Amino acid sequence: MANSPSGESVAQRIARILETFDADRSVQTASEIARRAGLPGSTAHRLTLELVATGLLDRDEDGRLRLGMHLWEVAQRGSRALRLRQAALPFMERVQARVREHTQLAVLEQGEALFLERLSHPDAVSNITRIAGRLPLHASSSGLVLLAFADERERERTISRPLPAVSRESITDPAELRALLERIRREGVVIARGFVESVSTGVAVPIRQRDSVIAALSVILPRDAPTGGAVDELRRAAAGIARVLDAPTDFFSRSTGNPSARDTP
Repeated sequence: MANSPSGESVAQRIARILETFDADRSVQTASEIARRAGLPGSTAHRLTLELVATGLLDRDEDGRLRLGMHLWEVAQRGSRALRLRQAALPFMERVQARVREHTQLAVLEQGEALFLERLSHPDAVSNITRIAGRLPLHASSSGLVLLAFADERERERTISRPLPAVSRESITDPAELRALLERIRREGVVIARGFVESVSTGVAVPIRQRDSVIAALSVILPRDAPTGGAVDELRRAAAGIARVLDAPTDFFSRSTGNPSARDTP
């Protein structure tokens, strides 16, 4: 695709436009998009018109822009995240029925923990995680599991950067982080008290597919809640998800996205 005077391709500029949308900013004007994407107004206007024409953006009755249903449709086709979420959801529901707080599924994406699913009880403890939201690898329980089992280059890249504190108890010392990651690899679980919010404890375990860690399954509990039962539930669920993921590739087409009776928790 053709580059702009700044050297950016059209694809890069479109990505910047789409990334201006989030859960708190689901509807915007073209001028707001231009400002947040750092694009000239004329460029943002032209590109948003093209995105509306293709269905990747929609206009509301006031002419403001929002992400289009066609963008969601395309993202679901053959999505690795969709298959993982389908495999995990029945097991997550069992965990959530037991812990009655928050149960979450996350993957490693561009140096952060990206959350694919979250189940929550109405009276659960505070939790800043959102579906399609991100948290730093070094601070969140899911991120710590993903980082512990990531390849060495990814770990070193994260550890060598500044480690900003998300809460007063976040790990910001590289040596301390290295030691924790080694313990996670050895024990297969992390219990992170107050790393993101002082009132909460994150507990996370790895999800494996063919001996590779592809995701993290976690629960968020009140700070002083016992964690033993949650660890057991998470480990059972992760093992069940792994069985489903290792099933034949036509498994989901036969079962319309739900595990068979043998694999249902």
